[in-house]
Amino acid sequence: MASNIMRPAFAYTVVYVKDVAKSVEFYSRAFGHNVRRLDESHRWGELESGQTTIAFTPLHQHETDDLTGKVQATHSDRERAPIELCFCYSDVDAAFKRAVENGAVAVSEPEDKEWGQKVGYVRDIDGIVVRIGSHVK
Repeated sequence: MASNIMRPAFAYTVVYVKDVAKSVEFYSRAFGHNVRRLDESHRWGELESGQTTIAFTPLHQHETDDLTGKVQATHSDRERAPIELCFCYSDVDAAFKRAVENGAVAVSEPEDKEWGQKVGYVRDIDGIVVRIGSHVK
């Protein structure tokens, strides 16, 4: 059994976007997250999301492109990024409606799945797929 000193806590997910300030504002309005911070340079923004943080940074920046390679963006709505953000709500229909009313693009209306979850899908302003679902029963 690993000791607590060797057990990492999931701290945050970093989402690479075209415009950090616009994405922070969009996620706040469309999905109801509180803004934790948006730095003055608009190169880093954070939203509160329970015990973790959702962070936003530009698609391309010298520090990470040179170290880890360039982010590959999708080129059409028939492609999707290799990430999907999932948010759970007690009222999936209301959350889906709110997201679409605030600029998300509807992909699939909420429906009950055989695994015991109600799920709908939208795309954010950068085309990233966001799952709006209930907790699995």
